[in-house]
Amino acid sequence: MKDESIRYLLHNEIDLAAWDKCIDNASNGLVYGYSFYLDFMSPGWDGLVLGNYEYVMPLTWKSKYGVSYLYQPQFSASLGVFGTGITDTVVAAFIQAIPSKFRVIEIDLNRENNLIAMDTGMFVRTNYILPLNWSYVEISQKYRDNIKRNCKKARQFNCSYREEIDVDDVIKLSKSQMQAISNLTDSDYDEFKKLFDYLLAREQALACGVYTSENVLIASCVYFFSHDRAYYILVGNHPNSKVMGASHFLIDQFIEKRAGSNLTLDFEGSDVRNLAFFYGSFGASTETYPALRLNRIPWYLRWLKRKAIR
Repeated sequence: MKDESIRYLLHNEIDLAAWDKCIDNASNGLVYGYSFYLDFMSPGWDGLVLGNYEYVMPLTWKSKYGVSYLYQPQFSASLGVFGTGITDTVVAAFIQAIPSKFRVIEIDLNRENNLIAMDTGMFVRTNYILPLNWSYVEISQKYRDNIKRNCKKARQFNCSYREEIDVDDVIKLSKSQMQAISNLTDSDYDEFKKLFDYLLAREQALACGVYTSENVLIASCVYFFSHDRAYYILVGNHPNSKVMGASHFLIDQFIEKRAGSNLTLDFEGSDVRNLAFFYGSFGASTETYPALRLNRIPWYLRWLKRKAIR
Protein backbone atom coordinates (compact mmCIF):
# COMPACT_ATOMS: atom_id res chain seq x y z
CA MET A 1 0.00 0.00 0.00
CA LYS A 2 1.18 3.53 -0.71
CA ASP A 3 2.52 5.68 2.11
CA GLU A 4 -0.40 8.08 1.74
CA SER A 5 -2.82 8.11 4.63
CA ILE A 6 -6.46 7.31 4.29
CA ARG A 7 -8.59 10.43 4.51
CA TYR A 8 -11.98 10.62 6.17
CA LEU A 9 -14.15 13.01 4.15
CA LEU A 10 -17.51 14.40 5.10
CA HIS A 11 -20.14 14.16 2.41
CA ASN A 12 -19.71 17.74 1.18
CA GLU A 13 -15.93 17.26 0.91
CA ILE A 14 -16.11 14.30 -1.47
CA ASP A 15 -15.27 14.79 -5.15
CA LEU A 16 -18.24 12.82 -6.49
CA ALA A 17 -16.91 12.68 -10.06
CA ALA A 18 -13.61 11.20 -8.87
CA TRP A 19 -15.49 8.81 -6.57
CA ASP A 20 -17.66 7.50 -9.41
CA LYS A 21 -14.63 7.18 -11.70
CA CYS A 22 -13.11 4.89 -9.08
CA ILE A 23 -16.27 2.76 -9.01
CA ASP A 24 -16.34 2.72 -12.83
CA ASN A 25 -12.80 1.36 -13.07
CA ALA A 26 -12.67 -0.81 -9.94
CA SER A 27 -12.09 -4.52 -10.46
CA ASN A 28 -14.78 -5.06 -7.80
CA GLY A 29 -17.06 -2.22 -8.88
CA LEU A 30 -20.74 -2.63 -8.02
CA VAL A 31 -23.79 -0.47 -8.65
CA TYR A 32 -24.26 0.07 -4.91
CA GLY A 33 -20.96 1.98 -4.68
CA TYR A 34 -21.88 4.88 -6.98
CA SER A 35 -22.46 8.26 -5.36
CA PHE A 36 -25.98 8.56 -6.79
CA TYR A 37 -26.95 5.14 -5.42
CA LEU A 38 -25.65 6.10 -1.99
CA ASP A 39 -27.45 9.45 -2.18
CA PHE A 40 -30.78 7.69 -2.61
CA MET A 41 -30.24 4.89 -0.11
CA SER A 42 -28.15 6.67 2.55
CA PRO A 43 -28.42 10.46 2.24
CA GLY A 44 -25.49 12.32 3.79
CA TRP A 45 -23.07 9.38 3.61
CA ASP A 46 -19.39 10.07 4.23
CA GLY A 47 -16.33 8.32 2.80
CA LEU A 48 -12.79 7.10 3.26
CA VAL A 49 -10.41 7.84 0.38
CA LEU A 50 -6.85 6.74 -0.32
CA GLY A 51 -4.63 8.67 -2.73
CA ASN A 52 -6.31 10.36 -5.66
CA TYR A 53 -9.42 8.20 -5.23
CA GLU A 54 -7.55 5.02 -6.14
CA TYR A 55 -9.45 3.31 -3.32
CA VAL A 56 -12.69 4.44 -1.70
CA MET A 57 -15.02 3.17 1.00
CA PRO A 58 -18.47 4.64 1.66
CA LEU A 59 -19.46 5.19 5.27
CA THR A 60 -23.23 4.92 5.44
CA TRP A 61 -24.21 6.21 8.82
CA LYS A 62 -27.01 7.27 11.10
CA SER A 63 -27.18 8.68 14.59
CA LYS A 64 -29.72 7.99 17.32
CA TYR A 65 -29.76 8.54 21.08
CA GLY A 66 -26.33 10.12 20.71
CA VAL A 67 -24.87 7.00 19.09
CA SER A 68 -23.41 7.31 15.57
CA TYR A 69 -23.25 4.00 13.76
CA LEU A 70 -22.53 2.47 10.37
CA TYR A 71 -25.28 0.39 8.81
CA GLN A 72 -26.04 -1.45 5.57
CA PRO A 73 -28.57 0.56 3.53
CA GLN A 74 -31.64 -1.09 2.06
CA PHE A 75 -31.24 -2.52 -1.44
CA SER A 76 -27.43 -2.47 -1.04
CA ALA A 77 -26.05 -5.98 -0.78
CA SER A 78 -22.34 -5.12 -0.67
CA LEU A 79 -20.26 -2.03 -0.01
CA GLY A 80 -16.80 -1.90 1.57
CA VAL A 81 -13.53 -0.93 -0.13
CA PHE A 82 -13.57 -0.41 -3.91
CA GLY A 83 -10.58 -0.19 -6.24
CA THR A 84 -8.18 -2.37 -8.19
CA GLY A 85 -5.45 -4.57 -6.72
CA ILE A 86 -7.03 -4.60 -3.27
CA THR A 87 -5.08 -6.56 -0.67
CA ASP A 88 -5.99 -7.65 2.84
CA THR A 89 -3.54 -4.98 4.08
CA VAL A 90 -5.50 -2.28 2.26
CA VAL A 91 -8.82 -3.53 3.62
CA ALA A 92 -7.48 -3.76 7.17
CA ALA A 93 -6.13 -0.20 6.90
CA PHE A 94 -9.53 1.10 5.79
CA ILE A 95 -11.30 -0.69 8.64
CA GLN A 96 -8.81 0.76 11.11
CA ALA A 97 -9.37 4.23 9.60
CA ILE A 98 -13.10 4.23 10.37
CA PRO A 99 -13.49 7.15 12.79
CA SER A 100 -14.00 6.19 16.42
CA LYS A 101 -17.15 8.34 16.55
CA PHE A 102 -18.93 5.44 14.83
CA ARG A 103 -19.47 3.33 17.91
CA VAL A 104 -21.27 0.46 16.22
CA ILE A 105 -20.37 -1.03 12.82
CA GLU A 106 -22.78 -3.37 11.04
CA ILE A 107 -21.85 -3.39 7.37
CA ASP A 108 -21.36 -5.86 4.51
CA LEU A 109 -18.20 -5.56 2.43
CA ASN A 110 -17.59 -7.07 -1.02
CA ARG A 111 -16.07 -10.08 -2.71
CA GLU A 112 -12.55 -8.61 -2.97
CA ASN A 113 -12.38 -7.41 0.63
CA ASN A 114 -10.22 -9.95 2.43
CA LEU A 115 -10.53 -9.78 6.21
CA ILE A 116 -8.71 -12.97 7.11
CA ALA A 117 -6.28 -10.95 9.21
CA MET A 118 -9.07 -9.84 11.53
CA ASP A 119 -9.82 -12.27 14.33
CA THR A 120 -13.01 -10.63 15.59
CA GLY A 121 -16.08 -8.95 14.18
CA MET A 122 -16.02 -10.66 10.80
CA PHE A 123 -18.10 -13.42 9.28
CA VAL A 124 -18.65 -14.67 5.74
CA ARG A 125 -21.84 -14.20 3.77
CA THR A 126 -22.90 -15.96 0.57
CA ASN A 127 -24.10 -14.65 -2.75
CA TYR A 128 -25.16 -16.62 -5.84
CA ILE A 129 -24.12 -15.65 -9.36
CA LEU A 130 -24.85 -17.14 -12.78
CA PRO A 131 -22.71 -16.16 -15.81
CA LEU A 132 -24.90 -15.94 -18.92
CA ASN A 133 -22.11 -16.33 -21.48
CA TRP A 134 -23.30 -19.80 -22.44
CA SER A 135 -26.19 -20.65 -24.74
CA TYR A 136 -29.63 -21.03 -23.20
CA VAL A 137 -29.57 -24.76 -23.92
CA GLU A 138 -26.28 -25.13 -22.05
CA ILE A 139 -27.46 -23.03 -19.10
CA SER A 140 -30.88 -24.65 -18.78
CA GLN A 141 -29.36 -28.14 -18.92
CA LYS A 142 -27.86 -27.36 -15.51
CA TYR A 143 -31.21 -26.46 -13.96
CA ARG A 144 -32.35 -28.74 -11.20
CA ASP A 145 -35.48 -30.74 -11.92
CA ASN A 146 -37.62 -28.46 -9.74
CA ILE A 147 -36.85 -25.48 -12.02
CA LYS A 148 -37.61 -27.42 -15.19
CA ARG A 149 -40.82 -28.78 -13.69
CA ASN A 150 -42.07 -25.37 -12.56
CA CYS A 151 -41.24 -23.68 -15.86
CA LYS A 152 -43.22 -26.38 -17.63
CA LYS A 153 -46.09 -25.80 -15.20
CA ALA A 154 -46.09 -22.05 -15.93
CA ARG A 155 -46.42 -22.76 -19.65
CA GLN A 156 -49.24 -25.22 -19.00
CA PHE A 157 -51.08 -22.45 -17.12
CA ASN A 158 -50.52 -20.19 -20.18
CA CYS A 159 -48.48 -17.70 -18.17
CA SER A 160 -46.78 -14.98 -20.19
CA TYR A 161 -43.53 -13.12 -19.52
CA ARG A 162 -43.20 -9.37 -20.14
CA GLU A 163 -40.49 -6.77 -19.75
CA GLU A 164 -40.61 -3.00 -19.21
CA ILE A 165 -43.67 -3.25 -16.99
CA ASP A 166 -44.69 -0.54 -14.52
CA VAL A 167 -42.35 -0.62 -11.53
CA ASP A 168 -45.20 0.52 -9.28
CA ASP A 169 -46.87 -2.85 -9.88
CA VAL A 170 -43.72 -4.65 -8.73
CA ILE A 171 -43.47 -2.46 -5.65
CA LYS A 172 -47.12 -3.07 -4.80
CA LEU A 173 -46.63 -6.85 -4.95
CA SER A 174 -43.40 -6.61 -2.99
CA LYS A 175 -45.05 -4.59 -0.23
CA SER A 176 -47.87 -7.09 0.14
CA GLN A 177 -45.39 -9.96 0.25
CA MET A 178 -42.70 -8.46 2.47
CA GLN A 179 -44.57 -6.34 5.02
CA ALA A 180 -44.81 -9.19 7.52
CA ILE A 181 -41.24 -10.45 7.18
CA SER A 182 -39.01 -7.42 6.50
CA ASN A 183 -38.26 -4.02 7.97
CA LEU A 184 -38.73 -2.19 4.67
CA THR A 185 -40.71 1.03 5.13
CA ASP A 186 -42.80 3.10 2.76
CA SER A 187 -39.93 5.58 2.71
CA ASP A 188 -37.53 2.82 1.60
CA TYR A 189 -39.83 1.96 -1.30
CA ASP A 190 -40.22 5.64 -2.21
CA GLU A 191 -36.45 6.05 -2.42
CA PHE A 192 -36.17 2.84 -4.40
CA LYS A 193 -38.71 4.15 -6.91
CA LYS A 194 -36.68 7.36 -7.34
CA LEU A 195 -33.50 5.30 -7.81
CA PHE A 196 -35.26 3.08 -10.35
CA ASP A 197 -36.41 6.10 -12.35
CA TYR A 198 -32.88 7.52 -12.27
CA LEU A 199 -31.36 4.28 -13.54
CA LEU A 200 -34.16 3.72 -16.06
CA ALA A 201 -33.28 7.05 -17.66
CA ARG A 202 -29.73 5.69 -18.01
CA GLU A 203 -31.02 2.39 -19.43
CA GLN A 204 -29.75 0.56 -16.37
CA ALA A 205 -33.03 -0.64 -14.88
CA LEU A 206 -35.70 -3.10 -15.95
CA ALA A 207 -38.99 -4.26 -14.42
CA CYS A 208 -40.24 -7.70 -15.48
CA GLY A 209 -43.37 -9.72 -14.78
CA VAL A 210 -45.23 -12.96 -15.37
CA TYR A 211 -48.98 -12.69 -16.00
CA THR A 212 -51.74 -15.26 -15.79
CA SER A 213 -54.01 -16.02 -18.74
CA GLU A 214 -56.44 -13.52 -17.14
CA ASN A 215 -53.72 -10.81 -17.39
CA VAL A 216 -53.05 -10.70 -13.63
CA LEU A 217 -49.48 -9.96 -12.54
CA ILE A 218 -48.45 -12.94 -10.43
CA ALA A 219 -44.64 -12.75 -10.28
CA SER A 220 -42.37 -9.77 -10.81
CA CYS A 221 -38.92 -8.36 -10.21
CA VAL A 222 -36.61 -5.44 -10.88
CA TYR A 223 -33.08 -5.68 -12.25
CA PHE A 224 -30.38 -3.03 -12.09
CA PHE A 225 -27.41 -3.20 -14.48
CA SER A 226 -23.77 -2.19 -14.10
CA HIS A 227 -20.31 -3.73 -14.41
CA ASP A 228 -21.69 -6.48 -16.67
CA ARG A 229 -24.01 -7.60 -13.88
CA ALA A 230 -27.77 -7.85 -13.73
CA TYR A 231 -28.76 -7.38 -10.09
CA TYR A 232 -31.94 -9.17 -9.03
CA ILE A 233 -32.73 -6.27 -6.76
CA LEU A 234 -36.45 -6.38 -5.87
CA VAL A 235 -39.00 -9.20 -6.02
CA GLY A 236 -42.77 -9.08 -5.80
CA ASN A 237 -44.67 -12.35 -6.02
CA HIS A 238 -48.31 -13.25 -5.41
CA PRO A 239 -48.77 -16.34 -3.17
CA ASN A 240 -50.29 -18.17 -6.15
CA SER A 241 -47.05 -17.77 -8.08
CA LYS A 242 -45.72 -20.93 -6.43
CA VAL A 243 -48.73 -22.93 -7.58
CA MET A 244 -48.16 -21.86 -11.17
CA GLY A 245 -44.37 -21.98 -11.17
CA ALA A 246 -44.37 -18.29 -12.10
CA SER A 247 -41.39 -17.16 -10.00
CA HIS A 248 -39.21 -19.86 -11.61
CA PHE A 249 -40.48 -18.94 -15.07
CA LEU A 250 -39.77 -15.25 -14.38
CA ILE A 251 -36.04 -15.86 -13.96
CA ASP A 252 -35.86 -18.52 -16.65
CA GLN A 253 -37.24 -16.14 -19.28
CA PHE A 254 -34.78 -13.40 -18.33
CA ILE A 255 -31.97 -15.94 -18.69
CA GLU A 256 -33.26 -17.15 -22.07
CA LYS A 257 -33.38 -13.61 -23.48
CA ARG A 258 -29.82 -12.81 -22.36
CA ALA A 259 -28.07 -16.13 -22.74
CA GLY A 260 -24.85 -15.85 -24.72
CA SER A 261 -24.15 -12.33 -23.43
CA ASN A 262 -21.39 -11.06 -21.17
CA LEU A 263 -23.86 -10.49 -18.32
CA THR A 264 -23.67 -12.19 -14.94
CA LEU A 265 -26.95 -12.64 -13.10
CA ASP A 266 -26.38 -11.54 -9.51
CA PHE A 267 -29.02 -12.99 -7.18
CA GLU A 268 -27.92 -10.80 -4.22
CA GLY A 269 -27.72 -13.65 -1.72
CA SER A 270 -28.68 -15.56 0.15
CA ASP A 271 -27.81 -16.93 3.59
CA VAL A 272 -31.44 -18.03 3.89
CA ARG A 273 -31.51 -21.76 3.20
CA ASN A 274 -34.64 -21.86 1.02
CA LEU A 275 -33.52 -18.93 -1.12
CA ALA A 276 -30.02 -20.37 -1.45
CA PHE A 277 -31.52 -23.61 -2.75
CA PHE A 278 -33.77 -21.70 -5.16
CA TYR A 279 -30.90 -19.67 -6.64
CA GLY A 280 -28.59 -22.67 -6.75
CA SER A 281 -31.25 -24.60 -8.65
CA PHE A 282 -30.59 -22.43 -11.70
CA GLY A 283 -26.98 -23.60 -11.73
CA ALA A 284 -25.73 -20.50 -9.94
CA SER A 285 -22.43 -20.71 -8.07
CA THR A 286 -21.49 -19.18 -4.74
CA GLU A 287 -19.59 -15.94 -4.33
CA THR A 288 -18.60 -15.13 -0.75
CA TYR A 289 -18.04 -11.75 0.84
CA PRO A 290 -17.32 -10.60 4.41
CA ALA A 291 -19.58 -8.80 6.83
CA LEU A 292 -18.28 -6.74 9.72
CA ARG A 293 -19.97 -6.40 13.10
CA LEU A 294 -18.15 -4.35 15.74
CA ASN A 295 -19.52 -2.80 18.93
CA ARG A 296 -17.28 -0.07 20.29
CA ILE A 297 -19.72 1.22 22.88
CA PRO A 298 -18.39 0.89 26.46
CA TRP A 299 -19.92 -2.15 28.16
CA TYR A 300 -21.79 0.00 30.69
CA LEU A 301 -23.62 1.84 27.85
CA ARG A 302 -24.39 -1.09 25.56
CA TRP A 303 -28.06 -0.99 26.43
CA LEU A 304 -28.10 2.05 24.12
CA LYS A 305 -27.29 -0.14 21.11
CA ARG A 306 -30.62 -1.91 21.35
CA LYS A 307 -32.40 1.45 21.12
CA ALA A 308 -30.11 3.15 18.63
CA ILE A 309 -29.96 0.59 15.84
CA ARG A 310 -33.58 0.18 14.90
